[in-house]
Amino acid sequence: MRIGGLATGMDTEQLVDKLMAAERMPLDRMEQDKTKLTWKRDGFRDINKALLELDNMMLDMKLSKTYNTKTVNSSQENAVTATALTSTSNGTYSIKVEKLATSAINVSKEGLGEDFDSNEPLEMESNVIRFSTYDEDGNKVTYPIDIDGGDTLNDVLKKINDSDSPVRAFYDSQSNQVIMETTRTGQYNPNDGEPEIVFDNEPFFTEILNMTGEEKGGTNAEFVYNNGITMESKTNSYELNGVRFEFKNVTDNNVNLTVSNDVESSFEAIMKFVDKYNEVVETLNESQREEKYRDFPPLTEAQKKEMSEDEIEKWEEKAQSGILKGESAIKDGMFAMRQSWYAYVETDGAFSSLTEIGITTSKSYLDGGKLIVNEDDLRSALQGDPDSVQRLFSNSETGASRGLVNRLEDAVEGTMRKIEQRAGKSTSTLENYTLGKRMKDLNNRISAFEDRLTQVETRYWNQFTAMEKAISRMNQQSEQLLAQFGGGM
Repeated sequence: MRIGGLATGMDTEQLVDKLMAAERMPLDRMEQDKTKLTWKRDGFRDINKALLELDNMMLDMKLSKTYNTKTVNSSQENAVTATALTSTSNGTYSIKVEKLATSAINVSKEGLGEDFDSNEPLEMESNVIRFSTYDEDGNKVTYPIDIDGGDTLNDVLKKINDSDSPVRAFYDSQSNQVIMETTRTGQYNPNDGEPEIVFDNEPFFTEILNMTGEEKGGTNAEFVYNNGITMESKTNSYELNGVRFEFKNVTDNNVNLTVSNDVESSFEAIMKFVDKYNEVVETLNESQREEKYRDFPPLTEAQKKEMSEDEIEKWEEKAQSGILKGESAIKDGMFAMRQSWYAYVETDGAFSSLTEIGITTSKSYLDGGKLIVNEDDLRSALQGDPDSVQRLFSNSETGASRGLVNRLEDAVEGTMRKIEQRAGKSTSTLENYTLGKRMKDLNNRISAFEDRLTQVETRYWNQFTAMEKAISRMNQQSEQLLAQFGGGM
């Protein structure tokens, strides 16, 4: 702890602080330069984040489902519904459901007794019980269940449920009955009318659980397709010609299902992409339109201590304004993005330019090339020839046949690479990007200058201390002389 001014009465600490404030001015400027570089780096990274969001959306803009989504309308939604693949041809299908697919179910013929407790141990020794079902090919498959002495009915039923069989079992305490049913619908037993769950006279099932084999269900769905052919399905769904039909109820008459282009779904997908593109353009354009306030450099820590939070916020808002203005990576990127929309696309489709489907770029220079959509024209293009719209956007070929979205992707990813070279990403070290190298150089200069300031401050204190000692000696000598003169008189 340094204490000065004992001999002179001067506020040495304040004097040293003022001298050091002047010495520290170059350091403050370096700290401000470092802050500007940090702001610029973060601004660049925010730009790249917005570009990445746009780039991710371009994947959907290349997919066929974006342009060729199908919708299926049913004349009886409560009985039959359907979905269609993008490759499905438009048209009408007729379905008459005569029988729904059901699961097989077997219930204890009689209750297990009023006093039966499913949590009490069964009077059985350790052994193996078996039941069977059938696989997809109609082959009989047997499932062994290990029974331990002291197992309860609930224990055994849990073992059945935990097996890899397509059967579940549970005990109903109100009726005192065990219920076993298949977890799938349909008939797998190749022998018509015979059960899907087979006990083969296993005493545990037939005597203890009273499962008699009087099974219900286990039937296939039956339907008539286009008044011409009767078909079956083990489930209540069936895929035919790219259309998946879902059966909910039997029908007295035919259900008509009409497949058509889902224009609204495609329209909304394109509009969502256009909105994101315009949002990104606005972000890029705003970074170049912001006014740069050269009289508002970053605040030093000392300056912040003398200001309120509101004053600091307003100052730094102006200090950061225009931080990316004039950056070539952004200006060139905006130009490349605009250019990607203008060129013609050589395809075999009906459309070769964006304007032909109702999309143009803004004529206002201040908009930076935002897209403007004539919604009626876009819907009309999607309704009339969605395949041509898709080729216009997403042709993956090179040269004159390259789709507009692919060209935009080239421009966006090229801009992102330039920005990353300039500002890196969150995982980059300072040596990996241009601004980082400048920041590292500043860090080294700041560190060296701080060491120099420490030496200068020590020198000042040593000089003032030497002065204090000299004055203190003079004061002592003066007192001695006065004392001598005074003693002589």
